[in-house]
Amino acid sequence: MKYVGAHVSAAGGVENAPVNAEKIGAKAFALFTRNQKQWHSKPLTDENVVKFMENCRKHGYSPEHILPHDSYLINLGNPDPVGLEMSRKAFLDEMKRCRQLGLKYLNFHPGSHKKLISEEECMDVIARSVNLVLAETEGVTAVIENTSGQGGHVGYTFEHLRYIIDRIEDESRIGVCLDTCHTFSSGYDIRTQEAYEGTMAEFERIVGFRYLKGMHLNDSKATFGSRLDRHHSLGMGGLGWETFRLIMNDPRLDTIPLILETIDDTLWADEIRRLYAL
Repeated sequence: MKYVGAHVSAAGGVENAPVNAEKIGAKAFALFTRNQKQWHSKPLTDENVVKFMENCRKHGYSPEHILPHDSYLINLGNPDPVGLEMSRKAFLDEMKRCRQLGLKYLNFHPGSHKKLISEEECMDVIARSVNLVLAETEGVTAVIENTSGQGGHVGYTFEHLRYIIDRIEDESRIGVCLDTCHTFSSGYDIRTQEAYEGTMAEFERIVGFRYLKGMHLNDSKATFGSRLDRHHSLGMGGLGWETFRLIMNDPRLDTIPLILETIDDTLWADEIRRLYAL
């Protein structure tokens, strides 16, 4: 069984996210547990936590199918010491929020070298950042999202993901999320059966499906290998519906959250229906 959903709004409180997910027919969802545009956010209240868990139970969402995303401000590979410290503190706060909410995962973009240090140095900093935060938390797995490679972001090759994983001290608490738009724009073809199987075989060889905790389902406005991060609605970009048919019929993806981050949230309910129809 596939668990398809979207990154839904948590406006008014995290407890509203599962309600919003149910409205679009989602069997999984993603959310921000705090304001993603600010460094500081109010702590979760007991009421937030209790209502979130109640609404998840009411609408049938288990922690395995919820993939919270950290703030876009966070850069765990930041070459600037001040920015790095702020990022580490914010990431620690987000991991603790996930623990409060009874969630298992926190999805994050690995980070950018900002053209000030090498990719390898940046990935070393990211690994140290994750190790520091994992040492101060428990129960939540840090899930690295592959990137398009835009703006000095590392994580655009499977080798990058493997490099970071190999430097995590507790490998039981590290995972990977594959974004279809990022995969395509970073140069991995998934548009045909042959290309899809080749890319997934390469992922298994270098990273391993045991680390795959979720996927983001997005078409791409950007061209293949462009290294640009430009999401599009399903079937309207360079990937096309065949990519998503392949994903929906891949049994290796049966138990993980498959999350829409497409650009028009008014289409999410229809996109979810069309994905299940595949």
